[in-house]
Amino acid sequence: MTNQGRGQRPKADADRELQIDLRAAFRWRSDRTDDQEMADPTGWWADPIILSRLGPALAASFADQRPTIVLGLQSRGSLLGALVALHLQVGLVEIRKDPRPSTDSDRWLTTRTAPDYRDRHLELGVRRDHLNAGQRALLVDDWIETGGQARAARTLVEAAGARWCGAAVIVDGLHNSRLRRDLHVRSLLNIRDL
Repeated sequence: MTNQGRGQRPKADADRELQIDLRAAFRWRSDRTDDQEMADPTGWWADPIILSRLGPALAASFADQRPTIVLGLQSRGSLLGALVALHLQVGLVEIRKDPRPSTDSDRWLTTRTAPDYRDRHLELGVRRDHLNAGQRALLVDDWIETGGQARAARTLVEAAGARWCGAAVIVDGLHNSRLRRDLHVRSLLNIRDL
């Protein structure tokens, strides 16, 4: 039976509708004296209909990879990662920025990023006992621009002996198509759509 036979919209129509809603709820913000605009995705989190559709939409882009763990970059990636993990019925591992062990015996995998969108080199880390060999890890975040944090996340996945599925993001702002392929980035929108 097709989706239409069950009273549901075809997937392509639902995807287009979500893209339209994402664009409508998004804002570029700046003051007259600012030299550039800042992305404001907070309308996405404030709309319960959009929020309820983000987890399934991001998860669907990697259905062929069958992730067994979701990684969420602190902080928006953790919000979205929880939605995706819930939909996939798998766990969520938060990737912390500037991680600090709670105790001497708290084991972490850490790495430093290449320059991110703010030209910072960040230290990223995960608790070692939450990311294990053999897991298929999917990174989730709201936006990718330079790929620095995604490359660092892949380094953490590989150091744990897990397999990198790719990165599911709402907005792809990468300028380098080779990096997009290398990181297996799949997005709901391209920055040009905004």
